[in-house]
Order: sequence, then C-alpha cells, then structure tokens
Amino acid sequence: MNDARILVVDDEANIRELLDEILSEEGYEVTTAEDAAHARDARRGCNFDLTLLDIWMPDTDGISLLKEWADSGSLGPVVMMSGHGTVDTAVEATRLGALDFIEKPVSLSQLLRTVSKALAGQKSAPGATALAERSNTLVGKSQVMRDLREKIQAVARHDTNLLLTGEAGSGRTLSARYFASVSRRSVAPFEVIDGASLTNDSAEDALLGAGENTGALARASGGILYIAGMEKLSPHVQGLLLRAVTKESEFGSLTHHDIRILAGAPPGFERDSDFLAELLSLIGAVVVRVPSLRDHAEDVPELLRFYLDTLVDRARLPFRRFSIAAQNRLRNYPWPGNVRELQQLVKQMLVLGGDEDITLAEVEAELAVESAESEPLIKQDLLAMPLREAREHFERAYLKQQLQLCGGKVGQLAKRVGMERTHLYRKLRALGVDFRQTAQGD
Repeated sequence: MNDARILVVDDEANIRELLDEILSEEGYEVTTAEDAAHARDARRGCNFDLTLLDIWMPDTDGISLLKEWADSGSLGPVVMMSGHGTVDTAVEATRLGALDFIEKPVSLSQLLRTVSKALAGQKSAPGATALAERSNTLVGKSQVMRDLREKIQAVARHDTNLLLTGEAGSGRTLSARYFASVSRRSVAPFEVIDGASLTNDSAEDALLGAGENTGALARASGGILYIAGMEKLSPHVQGLLLRAVTKESEFGSLTHHDIRILAGAPPGFERDSDFLAELLSLIGAVVVRVPSLRDHAEDVPELLRFYLDTLVDRARLPFRRFSIAAQNRLRNYPWPGNVRELQQLVKQMLVLGGDEDITLAEVEAELAVESAESEPLIKQDLLAMPLREAREHFERAYLKQQLQLCGGKVGQLAKRVGMERTHLYRKLRALGVDFRQTAQGD
C-alpha cells in the first residue's frame, strides 16, 4: 500500500520535512500541516489513509484535535507522535481511537514499521510502539538460512527430540526457540537449562526440584526442555537424563511430564568417549546443524539492521545506522564469535553514541581491539613471516579454534587433530594456549 496518502501534522518544520522526504521516498503521497488549523483544511480536501499527528502544538494540541475528529466521526487511522510522551498520554490517545503512539526522535526503521502496521489496520496496545515480536526470529534471506528454517519446520511437525549443533555464538538457543514457536507446543512452556549448571551434586535437584523449588522437568511439563551446552554434562548427569528419557519412573520420566528435549552442542562433541552413546541416540536421533555466520555473510547487513532496531526499540538506545562502507567491511569480517559477536558490536556502537551514521573508521577501531593473534588465519600475512614464526602462528590459531569447537576438552581435541594427548599438552603449553579455559556455550 505504498501509494497511500499520509498527512503529517507537526509544528516543527524540520520534522515535517524529514518525514515528508522519508515517506515520499517509500512511495507514499505526503501532505504536511504545521498546526491544527492547516490540518483541518487538508482533511477537508482529502480523505487520508493515515495521519501522523504531533501532540504538542501551539494552537490546538494533538489530543484535543484527535478528540475533535473522533467526536465528528471523521477520525480515520491516526498515529500520535511526541518528543515528551508518557504512558498516560499514550493510553488516552489510544482510548480516543489512535492506532499507535511513537516517541520522537523516530528512527527510520521504527517509523516505516509503524506506518506499515497502521495502514494494515492493526491497533497496538496502549503506549506500545509498532514492534513485532522478534525473540523467536531466525533472521536472514540467504539460502543457508532458508534451509535452516525449512529443516527446523520439518522436524517441528513431528513430536521428536532434536540436537542442534553449531559453533559458539551461532544461535543454537535461538534456533531451539524457533523450533518451539513453529511446533504444536508453541504456547506450551519452554524451559532452558545450562548444561554447565547440572553438576553431579546439583543435577537431581535442578531437574526434579527440592523442597519448595520446582524442578526443570515440572516447569517444562507439556512443553520443551532445552539443554544448552549438552557437551558439558558429566557421565553421572548423563545417566540421570538417560533414566528420565527411558521412562524410569523413579526419576520422574519425561513421558510422565509430556516433555520433548532439545539440546545444543558444538560439532564433533559426540567423539568424546565420555558421552553415553545411548543418550545421544535418544536425544540426537535428529540432528540439525546451525551454520556459522561465515556461512551466510550476505545476511550481515540484515542482521545489523535487526539488532539495531531491536536495541533501539527495547533498550531505548539512541538510533544509529551503519554506513554502506561499514556494512561492506563487516560483510567481509570472519566473525569468529558468530552472531553473538555481531550483536555485541551493534550494542557497543549504540552505547558509545555519536553521529547517526556509524562510520568505517569506528568499525575498524572496534575490530582492532582484537589482537592480531586472535584473528583467523586468512587475516594474517603468514607469507611475510619467517617459516618458524609463521608455523607457530598457524598452529596457535588452529589449535585455539579446534579447542573451542571441542568445548575446551583436550581429550576430544587430541582425537580431533590426531595427536597423542601427552604430546598435545606439551604443544599447547609451548604455544601459550590456555587449555584450562573452556569455550563459552551458546
């Protein structure tokens, strides 16, 4: 409906001009009015599809004008605007018939979403902005992300357990939430528990509950239990879960609670000889791989906009946008921390503040915080180094990344890289790789 006619009523000339320019570029037919009198004149000559109405104006305030139109039966779709809005004002505007209420300065993305939703005739809750629920969204138009959504949707049609594998920060938990949202359990409980928190001493209480504390199984009853960091479960805890999955009632079986299990883990974790094959076959009967951000770098600009909009709308951070040069640089950045790293970068840019456009220089300054040693091999000029130094750089970067993929487990790393464990320990010490720090979960 980009041929819709929109009336912008605001006493500030720069606001009128800005909204006129933005909406006209989107294909809307825009008329502006500087006060209530001009707004009345404009509406007498045209039936507008939407009116953007400022509250604080010198002659007649927006709330009074809204009430006037409502009483005369000529209200039409209206979205209120104010740089000094309160929840009470928003509630009053909504009570009088306004579709939505947005605060100035309005971000470009927020404005266009609000206009689109208002033209579609969707009324927001009092005081809410036109923000769609995003917590379960898997963002990306690339073929890789389309395939991921299709696979998850296919599995979600069946009431089955699912194992999600992927690098740290790639979005395993988000994928689990997406699975839940498209499954028949979309309105049922979705309980997340960190595998690292299930120690030998605490696991039974955490899962079954103790005293007045309800366990995870009961909280997830009828829904889904997601285990983040399945690779961190000790053999003892794996045994507890195995008894639950295999319906041994003395442990409070999952069947009794009607629960499905989703789990997330790094790729290759099953090579660890400590992991129970029987438990893996029950939980990981279906496996879906969550891609690294390097596998769908073309989605980086969309992800940047997504997290910008989310943080601006939810955290009320000042609106900024990445310049084309900055976006291009980030499309070609290898993202060792995946989507989580991108989200943290966006938040850093908004919290630090600055001009509306986030420049290439700002992005380069943030990326430069990471040491050269931590950069992927493709970013290091190994050919400029002596052979010994180049070999050490390669081995250090290679083993660090492999150790992260193995969840910090040296035994699993030894199998993955084909080295004897004692020799591997010596190699890690010689290269200064701290193998005692385990990789973070998703």
